[in-house]
Amino acid sequence: MSTFIVEGGHPLHGNITPQGAKNEALQILCATLLTPEKVVVENLPDILDINNLIALLSDMGVKVEKQSAHSYSFQADNIDIEYLKTPEFLRKAASLRGSVMIVGPLVSRFGQAILPKPGGDKIGRRRLDTHFIGIQKLGAQFEYLTTSKAYSITAPNGLSGSYMLLDEASVTGTANIIMTAVMAHGTTTIYNAACEPYIQQLCKMLCRMGAKISGIGSNLLTIEGVESLCGTTHRILPDMIEVGSFIGMAAMTGSEITLKNVCYDELGIMPDAFKRLGIEIVRQNDDIHIPAHDGYTIETFMDGSIMTFADAPWPGLSPDLLSVFLVVATQATGSVLIHQKMFESRLFFVDKLIDMGARIILCDPHRAAVIGSGRLNSLRGTTMVSPDIRAGIAMLIAAMSAQGVSQIQNIDQIDRGYENIDKRLNSLGARITRYSD
Repeated sequence: MSTFIVEGGHPLHGNITPQGAKNEALQILCATLLTPEKVVVENLPDILDINNLIALLSDMGVKVEKQSAHSYSFQADNIDIEYLKTPEFLRKAASLRGSVMIVGPLVSRFGQAILPKPGGDKIGRRRLDTHFIGIQKLGAQFEYLTTSKAYSITAPNGLSGSYMLLDEASVTGTANIIMTAVMAHGTTTIYNAACEPYIQQLCKMLCRMGAKISGIGSNLLTIEGVESLCGTTHRILPDMIEVGSFIGMAAMTGSEITLKNVCYDELGIMPDAFKRLGIEIVRQNDDIHIPAHDGYTIETFMDGSIMTFADAPWPGLSPDLLSVFLVVATQATGSVLIHQKMFESRLFFVDKLIDMGARIILCDPHRAAVIGSGRLNSLRGTTMVSPDIRAGIAMLIAAMSAQGVSQIQNIDQIDRGYENIDKRLNSLGARITRYSD
């Protein structure tokens, strides 16, 4: 288990470019299975989850060629379907949450898929009903194999378009259903579809490959099935969660930094939400400049009541950002309620922030009240264990702003979502040392 040793209290200065978006990249990589032709994907982040999925695709028979540090070509013209039944595939797929999205492309193109119970962050119940019900409505059949503890998905009569109203606007569920439907016979209508920029990116890529999708950017998608798809080139958006993480780091450490090429128009309400925390954000074309802050004060609502930040489907605030908002609020002046609606275990890391001196009341598994007193209540270094990607980056932000030295264990969780984060931050003035077992 690798560890970060973080010496807090050092301001950052300079420019940093966010990596490609992890959540988009997982969808796009799975979509390369939909065609036997070559697909080039640019701006892929060099992180553990993405590298593991690329390795899994290669093991399945996809021809993978690394063209540059962040650009790969994929050609799925000789997929080994029998490999999906092997213990090796089941083990590798089970360790990666994003593997659930290979089901749609495989069933769409080959009429069959195998899915072990996927892994990922331990942040509470993460059900797959939306995926399964949507794919079943298109004609697929699911069978649970008790011996291998995996689902066998087949489409013995082919796939046919269907109307469906999703029970939740699941991003990965919507992506999986879209990829299943693009080559189904007839018309598919998906209502209450997720409409995040990453879903829009997936739809635009599929349309360049020959798919017929209308309603992109809305929660009502109409898909006309086609016979086959061709190759294309696609560029991944910058990771908005990393953009938010860097904004939080700048605020917490009183730093002046510039985030380069952030695709500002795709960030939704996130910049305005940080402004409500009292953080000054200056847009410079497609860059974000964060001036040095001596302190920042949380706004209240118009009636004077305490500000609440809650996650919501797009264009609401991403649940992946709430951990960052929570830790940034500890050093603000004012109070805020953080309401994590989607996952019941994501706020449990706050006990470590309390150990560091943060004034937080964990009301229940979904809500935390943060009482900020500005720089008068500076955090102090401590030892922590990262339970998941987003809590891990929040811990790192806290440690960088704290007085003294902190130790963060299990940083493999952070590496799953953030590319060379220690090296990139050290180049701006941070003091982070990595120790690997």
